[in-house]
Amino acid sequence: MAQSQALAYQSDASWFSPFVELRQALPSQIEAISPFLDQLTRFINRFRNGDGSEDIEISVREAITNAIVHGNCEDADKRVYVTCRCDTDGDVSITIRDEGQGFDSRTVPDPTTPENRLSPHGRGIHLMHALMDEVCFEEGGTVVKMFKKSNAGLQELRKSG
Repeated sequence: MAQSQALAYQSDASWFSPFVELRQALPSQIEAISPFLDQLTRFINRFRNGDGSEDIEISVREAITNAIVHGNCEDADKRVYVTCRCDTDGDVSITIRDEGQGFDSRTVPDPTTPENRLSPHGRGIHLMHALMDEVCFEEGGTVVKMFKKSNAGLQELRKSG
């Protein structure tokens, strides 16, 4: 379970659009992921009306799992830090930081090549890139930043068309 249950909600009108932010520190335990994702998904759905939330949930699950298993090596003394920012237009930015040594994301083998298709590892980063609009690794691979644009404009076009 997450040790820190404190949520930080911030509003800031200095951006193009006001936003609300959730911050959480998770222990490096796999069993902490699902309860946190339930909470995060409810938070995000307040701003997105469910559009693309499954993609975000899968991507965040993969990123947190990688941070716990590969970054922090499931070390009970280390934490994974998650910040999720939702703006009133439905755009979502997520930052996940671990306390590990980092890695070079460019050296991760492509799981879609024939020699890697049967590998039990290596699909998480590929999924994040496929499901999110933007994904980047920073600070030597200890930080992943993901962005998902709102589909609200597209939904309005479909309704009127």
